[in-house]
Amino acid sequence: MESVRRALVLAGLALLSWADALVELLAFLLLCVGLVFFFTPAIDWARGRSARTRELVGQWCETEVATPYRPAPAEPERERDGWYRDGNQLYKRAWWIRWNRRFTWIMEDPATGRELRWQLLNPPFALVTALLSLVTGARALRWYGRWTRFWLGPRPPAGPVRKRWLHRHLESCGHQVGLLALSLVHLGFSVWQFVVIIGAAPVAAPLVVSCRTIADTLRREAGNWTGVRITRPYLPPPRLPVPRPDGLYQVGKQLYDEPWWPVQRARTQWILRDRATWRDLAGGALIPVVSLLLTVPTVALLGWGLTGLVILWGWRPFVSAPVQWFPLPEVATHLGALAQTPVALALIVAGLAPTTWLAREQARFARLWLGPTEAMRLAQRVARLDESRTHVTVAQAAELRRIERDLHDGIQSRLVAMGLKLGAIEALIDSDPESAKRLAAGLRNASSDALTELRLLVRGIHPPVLSERGLVDAVRAVALDSPLKVEVTADVPGRVEQPVEACAYFAVRELLGNAAKHGAAKRVSISLAYSDGVLRVVVTDDGSGGAEAARGSGLRGIERRLGAFDGTLSLSSPPGGPTEAILEVPCQTVPEPALEPVDPEPAAPEPSSPKTSTSSETA
Repeated sequence: MESVRRALVLAGLALLSWADALVELLAFLLLCVGLVFFFTPAIDWARGRSARTRELVGQWCETEVATPYRPAPAEPERERDGWYRDGNQLYKRAWWIRWNRRFTWIMEDPATGRELRWQLLNPPFALVTALLSLVTGARALRWYGRWTRFWLGPRPPAGPVRKRWLHRHLESCGHQVGLLALSLVHLGFSVWQFVVIIGAAPVAAPLVVSCRTIADTLRREAGNWTGVRITRPYLPPPRLPVPRPDGLYQVGKQLYDEPWWPVQRARTQWILRDRATWRDLAGGALIPVVSLLLTVPTVALLGWGLTGLVILWGWRPFVSAPVQWFPLPEVATHLGALAQTPVALALIVAGLAPTTWLAREQARFARLWLGPTEAMRLAQRVARLDESRTHVTVAQAAELRRIERDLHDGIQSRLVAMGLKLGAIEALIDSDPESAKRLAAGLRNASSDALTELRLLVRGIHPPVLSERGLVDAVRAVALDSPLKVEVTADVPGRVEQPVEACAYFAVRELLGNAAKHGAAKRVSISLAYSDGVLRVVVTDDGSGGAEAARGSGLRGIERRLGAFDGTLSLSSPPGGPTEAILEVPCQTVPEPALEPVDPEPAAPEPSSPKTSTSSETA
């Protein structure tokens, strides 16, 4: 009877889930007409009922059901100027950012869809469970617990899907047709761009930039479908013009009051002088032709074989007989159709067999025209290095100003105070020796504080452990000083160039600081590896995520620091975490510094010079 009572309670609670589904449906209809603010509260309200069901199932059905939802998004943080920032938009209050993040979190969570299906299917199943409990007792409750865990519990991570031969080749056939369709769309936009460039070149820049998204789509889908990666070949856009001392903008021998025309002229020259623009136009004309030639045999063989099967087994038995499937003779019986069926199947197999290779060849031909050449890669690298050189110059000047300010406000003021105390000691040493001794003791403490501050300043410029032990040990030292639990793994044979070591070291230190200060992380893993002339550093934390390079100066500083060495920063930080930062810097390894030969009979140290150990040796 206790099992029956519990089953009836669960059935009554399940009937209320239809009311939850109705409320969610009404909120969705309001969302479709623009009233977006009712959808998130409706989902949150329904999740309360689901949480109560998981709790009762854990108590009565001997089945623990864990919470399946993704971690909730972090609360918006106020900027220093008092505004809240979401991407490139500023807000006075945080409620819109908070609602938008929760809406995205709910809509992208796969548990939301499973919960909605459970709300629709659960009441009938709960009623059946209540009826079965009259016969089976607690066994029916255990069945209901497994049912609830299947729908409301977290799903294990899906393993790799093994596709069958037919599935793989039908998918490749679809990729062929998709690449052909994208190339035809690219052809239409290429013709439009060519007409505008020939007829109205001064206004072609915004059109060409907007049409590049079509070529980018073709590049992206070719990589996703066939694995042939096509790098974006365009040169970076020109910088904004800098006014002269008199406030005018100069372009050649012409002066302008406003920067509009110099900007338009610079962007037009950027578009017309970029070889990738003309290669996109040529590719727009050639890629559809090649794609069509590679797709027609597949479609023809596949269509021919499918037509034969339809004629032999669809048209002949039910519409009319005899039938003839070109070029085979006509048939009127099942035996004759069965004899011709292997030919149709062979045509289908012949059409599907090369689809994977043909789709990859389509993507490779697209890469030939839409990817960068060696000259274009060199031009991109020169432009990127020129831009990064400017950023590095500005950063170095700011760093020198910081060092000068720290020396002026810190060490210099302490040295001035120490000089004044020395003068006071010199005046009091004969008349008041006790006061002179007290001043000398204070002077000794001041000199110790000044030495400590100077050491901190020197370590901020270049840590001694980095010079003595190398990058790996320096990163391990930073991990020991961090308040987080940090795991460091390294596969770096030897040492890399010292400037690259300093760049990677300060980047890792900045990322660790961000994880502790902004990400609310508890664990961080750092992986250092060197292969094929590239130093790769991966920093992963379990924080709240939501990091963006455009939101803070720290990540932008890392990008500028890496850009000086032609390095890159790849950041993946979805709301809720985890955050993964990948640093890649091209560099060369250098041999380990040779150890100085040791004298087999070292001289005994002088009594006045006791042997000491550096801080790194002690560590």
